[in-house]
Amino acid sequence: MKPPRPHDDAFGQALWDYHTTGRDAEQIIERDDGSFGTAGSYSSYFGDPMKQGDGHLLRYVRGRVLDLGCGAGRHALALQQRGCEVVAIDRSPRAIRVCKARGVQKAREMSVTRISRKLGCFDTVIALGNNFGLFGTPRRARWLLARLRKMTTQRGRLVVESRDVYRTDDPGNLAYHRWNRSRGKLAGQMRLRVYYGRHVDPWFEYLMVSPAEMADILDGTGWRIARILKRRGTDASQYGAVIEKA
Repeated sequence: MKPPRPHDDAFGQALWDYHTTGRDAEQIIERDDGSFGTAGSYSSYFGDPMKQGDGHLLRYVRGRVLDLGCGAGRHALALQQRGCEVVAIDRSPRAIRVCKARGVQKAREMSVTRISRKLGCFDTVIALGNNFGLFGTPRRARWLLARLRKMTTQRGRLVVESRDVYRTDDPGNLAYHRWNRSRGKLAGQMRLRVYYGRHVDPWFEYLMVSPAEMADILDGTGWRIARILKRRGTDASQYGAVIEKA
C-alpha cells in the first residue's frame, strides 16, 4: 500500500466523494502527540443544521453573512433559504467545488487568514461546527478578531462554536493538556492533520477553548460574549457563543 500523499486536500476529497458517490467515511485525525482519533462521518457535513445540534444557533444570524470554514455548505445553504446573502469560504478547493455544486451562490477558496474588507461588509460572521478552532492560536485569534471588527457593521456579531476541553476524563486528552501547558500553550491548543485514504492534509493549528478562555481572548479586541448557548444533544463540552461589539 502506498503511503498517503502530503498536501492533498484529504478533507475536500472525502466531501467530494460523498457528494458524487454517497461513499461515507469516518474522519481520521492525527494530533501532534502522535495520537489518532475519529471525528464523526463526512455525511454530517451535508445534514440539515435545523435537525442537528447547532441549528438553534442560526436564529442569531442576521443580515449579510460570512461563513468561515464552510465545508460542504450546510449552514450557507440553510441561510440562503432564509433569504440571507452568504459569502462562504474554505481553504479546501474541493470543499468549495462541493459547495458550488450544491447551490451555494458565493463560495470562495480562501484561508481564514486571508480574509479582508475586499469581501465586503457583514452583519454576521459564523464559525460553526467548532470552527472557532480555525482561529488557531490566541495570538492569531486576536489578530483575526481585529480584522473582523473592521469587516462588520456597527451591529455586527459573531456566532461561533467551540468545545470546553476541560470537560473530559480521557487520560490521553488530559496528558495532552499537561503537555500543552508545559509548552506555554492553552490546554486545547492543537496541531492536527486529516487523513482520507491515500490523501493527507498539511498540519494546521486548531484552538478549542472554555468560555472563560474565550472571554480572555476577546478582552481588548472590541468584542464581548453576549450569550453562551449549550449545544443540543448529549455532548456537554460543546457550546455556542454569540459575540457582539463591545
